[in-house]
Amino acid sequence: MNQSAKILRLVLGDQLNPQHSWFADADADVVYVLMEVRQETDYVLHHAQKILAIFAAMRDFARGLRAAGHRVRYVAIDDESNRQSVTENLAALARHYGAERVEWQSPDEWRLDEQLRRWGEAQSLSTSEVDTEHFLTGRHELAAMFEGRKQWLMERFYREMRRRFGVLLDGTGAPESGQWNFDHDNRKPWRGSPPEPADARPVHDHRALWETVERSGVKSFGNPQAGAFRWPLNRTEALACLDAFVEQVLPHFGDFEDAMSSSHQRLFHSLLSFSLNVKMLNPREVIDRAEAAYRHGRAPLPAVEGFIRQILGWREYVRGIYWAQMPGYASCNVLNHNAPLPSWFWSGKTQMRCLQLAIGQSLQTAHAHHIQRLMVIGNFALLAGIAPDEVHRWYLGVYIDAFEWVELPNTVGMSQWADGGRIATKPYVSSAAYLSRMSDYCKGCHYDSKQRVGERACPYNALYWDFFARHSEVFGRNPRLSMVYRQLAKMEPEERDALRKRAEEVRASLEAL
Repeated sequence: MNQSAKILRLVLGDQLNPQHSWFADADADVVYVLMEVRQETDYVLHHAQKILAIFAAMRDFARGLRAAGHRVRYVAIDDESNRQSVTENLAALARHYGAERVEWQSPDEWRLDEQLRRWGEAQSLSTSEVDTEHFLTGRHELAAMFEGRKQWLMERFYREMRRRFGVLLDGTGAPESGQWNFDHDNRKPWRGSPPEPADARPVHDHRALWETVERSGVKSFGNPQAGAFRWPLNRTEALACLDAFVEQVLPHFGDFEDAMSSSHQRLFHSLLSFSLNVKMLNPREVIDRAEAAYRHGRAPLPAVEGFIRQILGWREYVRGIYWAQMPGYASCNVLNHNAPLPSWFWSGKTQMRCLQLAIGQSLQTAHAHHIQRLMVIGNFALLAGIAPDEVHRWYLGVYIDAFEWVELPNTVGMSQWADGGRIATKPYVSSAAYLSRMSDYCKGCHYDSKQRVGERACPYNALYWDFFARHSEVFGRNPRLSMVYRQLAKMEPEERDALRKRAEEVRASLEAL
């Protein structure tokens, strides 16, 4: 058997796209390299299901490549020869095969991009980088579009993408129904009807793989659910999930995309982000399927527009923000928030029912939808003054779809306003009133959502008003917050003082909440 190869091609764990041009033809001179390494499991503490999902999908991808006639070298987490580093393994394998050239697809995370670039520059053999053939825009297109502007507003970018790709336009090039954005129509609470669709995701048994992961010393948190694992392993399964979403879920996605329920975790969300972010699915095909549902009368325009905005708009936009701001974006902390992350972020054991449910769901399923992430967990972290870097590392580790290029701008920029408003024109914070309106989370809570001060007052309420009082120099002239500051000005001094004291008590006792 021939053990030599002219070319090694690295496939990272979030590059599982069988439609990439690399795989069009089998070549005996090419070996595809996939590796499970502690470098990638350990750079933050990861949820058990995230580790399982990526490893299981990588193994399935390797089997598919072999079945298609490609040569594959798979370095498992427990291989004796595994150096637990991407570049050290590459160097060893290049020597083993006598390779003349090493190639890789562009990594989506800055740290890996930099690591491979530096390694390649130091090699005597030839190295090269190719595109992942996944995203609709280039890394630096957003920066070029917004050059010289203080704020990089997503809406402008989104409309340009709609025009460029001809999405949801009428025959004149105008938006369907004359409206670009239906966000205001998509804010309904869910009260039990229509019923939540059945979970169409596959079920896998990964107990043997999980035993291998644990035996290898990989640290993790959260429930692995290894015997009843609900995430797709490959493109075929991901396409089946896409089919089910478009046919059964998308028609109601718009109405309830901001809704939360203590008894129904999925509601009308796609749960396609993991498949997209590891590239089992292509964003263009997902957009096309959603638009076709509207064109054929199977889903209303507000639902389809809201869903497409998340992919064609927000997903491409935050990737552009990431590459424009790296390195160093994770260290942004404009508001100088430095409180440590409470320990109950790792257990869900808090008396605040909304956080108990949202964090508990995250620990159980490695998933929470965007409102739970932004307006429950992120909202509290920002109001409480938790260090944005700690929030970032928790989000990056806990969610199955979290890769730094998409998670970091969402956390540091949109959720924690730590970048000074590059993404968000105002901080995404609220008092308990919003949570009560959009969910049933406040029912049965230890705290009273209607009380502002006192031992049983919901912590969000005093924290909300004190946040704006403390940061009046930053936000006081923001026209989108004029109503907030008018309300603060109308309060009696005694009321403002009581809110400040209650907020100070809450921030001083985060662990006990």
